[in-house]
Amino acid sequence: MQQRSEETRSRIMESAVKLFSSRGYNAASVDDICKDAGISKGAFYHHFESKQMLFLALLDSWLQTIDHAIEASKDKTAPETFMQITEAFPYIFETAGEGLPMFLEFWLQASRDEKIWQASVAPYRRYHKYFTSLIKKGVDEGSFVEVNPELTSRMIISTAMGLLLQSLMDPKGANWEKVARDSTNMLVNSLLKR
Repeated sequence: MQQRSEETRSRIMESAVKLFSSRGYNAASVDDICKDAGISKGAFYHHFESKQMLFLALLDSWLQTIDHAIEASKDKTAPETFMQITEAFPYIFETAGEGLPMFLEFWLQASRDEKIWQASVAPYRRYHKYFTSLIKKGVDEGSFVEVNPELTSRMIISTAMGLLLQSLMDPKGANWEKVARDSTNMLVNSLLKR
C-alpha cells in the first residue's frame, strides 16, 4: 500500500514538472496534472494540499541533493567541503533543464504573491547563511585568507544561479558541469591561504 502511495506521489510530481515547465505555473491546473498523472483529484489532495504545496515539494526535492552534499561534508575542512559539494553538480545540471523553466515561472509568481515569495526566498537565505559560515570556518581554521564572508557567500550564490540560468538559456554552449567545477576550483584557489 505504501509503495503504491509513493508511486502515485511520484507520478504527480513528474506530471507537475512537465506541465509547469511547458505551460507555466498558472496555466497548469490541478485537473491537468491529475489527467496527465492518471489519478483522481482525491488522490492529488491526499498527497498535496494545493498546487502551491506541490511546487514547494518539487523545489524541496531538487534542493535536497545540494543539502545531502553539504551534510556529507560537515566533518571536512572548508576547501574539502566546497569540493564535496561539486559531487552534486551532475544531478543539478541534469535536472535543471527540465526543472528550471518551472522554477522561473514560479519565481515570476513570487513577484506577485507574498506567500510564494516567502517560500521561494527561504532556500537562498539558507544557502547564504550556510556559505557565510563555511567561509568563516575556512578563515578560522587557517585555510582561507581573510575575506568578507557575507559578500563572498553572495558571490557564490550569484555564480551558481548564473551558471544554472546560462545552462538553461544555452544548454549546448558549454559543458556546464565542468564550468561549475572549474569555477568552484577557481574560487577555492583564490581563497586559499598560501
